Amino acid sequence: MKSLLSRLLLSASLILAAAVTTHGEDAGISPETEECLGCHRELHPGLVASWEKSRHSRTTPAGALQQEAISRRVSATEIAEPLRDVVVGCYECHSLRPDRHADSFDHNGYKINVVVSPDDCATCHSTEVAQYGKNIMAHAYGNLVDNSLYRDFIAAVNTTYQRQDGELVKGEIDDRTEYESCLYCHGTRIEVKGMATRESDYGELEFPVLEGWPNQGVGRINPDGSRGACTACHGRHEFSIEMARKPYTCSECHKGPDVPAYKVYEVSKHGNIYNSLGKNYNFDNVPWVVGKDFTAPTCAACHASLLVSPDQTVIAERTHQFNDRLAWRLFGVPYAHPHPVHADLKEVRNSIGLPLAVEMDGTAVAAHVITREEQEVRNTRMKTICLSCHATGWVDEHFLRLDNTIARTNANTHEATRIIMDIWERGHARGLPQKDNIFDEEAERMWTSIWLFNANTTRFASAMAGGGDYGVFADGRYQTTEQLYRLHEHLKLYDKLDGKASKK
Repeated sequence: MKSLLSRLLLSASLILAAAVTTHGEDAGISPETEECLGCHRELHPGLVASWEKSRHSRTTPAGALQQEAISRRVSATEIAEPLRDVVVGCYECHSLRPDRHADSFDHNGYKINVVVSPDDCATCHSTEVAQYGKNIMAHAYGNLVDNSLYRDFIAAVNTTYQRQDGELVKGEIDDRTEYESCLYCHGTRIEVKGMATRESDYGELEFPVLEGWPNQGVGRINPDGSRGACTACHGRHEFSIEMARKPYTCSECHKGPDVPAYKVYEVSKHGNIYNSLGKNYNFDNVPWVVGKDFTAPTCAACHASLLVSPDQTVIAERTHQFNDRLAWRLFGVPYAHPHPVHADLKEVRNSIGLPLAVEMDGTAVAAHVITREEQEVRNTRMKTICLSCHATGWVDEHFLRLDNTIARTNANTHEATRIIMDIWERGHARGLPQKDNIFDEEAERMWTSIWLFNANTTRFASAMAGGGDYGVFADGRYQTTEQLYRLHEHLKLYDKLDGKASKK
């Protein structure tokens, strides 16, 4: 190991080299960030290289604020000194609001936060952070772990089993399994559990020990109490708008079979055009010009981006409240239903006390979902995007087909639910009437597959114009009816066996 002195001398030379050769003498890098780079360029060259490629590394907030409003990438109207006139570097992000960060620690003479949170990003991107807070993604952690049905689900899925006395017995659930399964996307709760001393190239240093870390889930609970992770879409440390606009980023969590959005996109005509011609798109332009920068939408075009026509007429405003262009909640629940009124679902209950915005027959609970009028407002926003490429007849029929698909998949889910309710009521399995887990028996898994996988796939295929074979045979209509047949045959078999037993 090199001596500490030689390390420091090398760091100093790297600082000077970085300031002169990488960014130029007038780049506006703060002395604090220069000091960060001096060590981390050697320790974490990939991380530093990502930052050097970023817009942050070559743009000061003052410069960003000078852009024309429609092209501006920051939404804050004022940014205080000393952040205003230096580029957005390591120190500028990792030192913000240390009094609010439980993960703040003393590091080489500075107060540094391990986790950069949305509330930190709000320093420059205040509107986006406020919108994201109203987004159902921001509440993805609590909406999952505080939901009793989800707790039953993971108790049946994320556990180990042992066969004892002829029965399968569930084991214990452990946190690390949750962290790398459902909470990988929904987000973990990051908590400081103490400090640890580690030997480094620069001697012994102390670092916080974080529970639930690493994680970049969309509903992550951060050490400052904020929700979400901007890095879920804008990967660190480049924080690229291009990355957020490409469908591969969304595919990390929206791949299925419960949320098959990316798979459907790939086989849709939009995906076909993107995969064939996307290499010619301009993914960095703000605003994003339909027909000039791209010719077929990606996920971001439909759900988030500021879109304009070639004459700069606004087609869709930028939003980080991704459901404000969505009328329906299509997945994650037994029935598709109008989007919830609030992103935080902790108060949602149906008439039998389940944490669902629908009754067991699929009827929406009006108090918990948006009105038909609000659905029309959101559909109009989405249709406006569609109409920038398609004629009115095409767009209207597409939305009518989606409504039809929702009605029909909900109808099949209702029949499946009636069957599983009969199975429970007749004592062939233990479920709602017995106040037992509804996911840990074979018939219950058939019922769950119908709505969690098959109906979802069918609806996504319809919503994203990726129908045809994917919505029929991949995981769609064929499997729905197949599982319905099997579930019904199970009920008849149970009844037959029960009848024989009663005759003995």
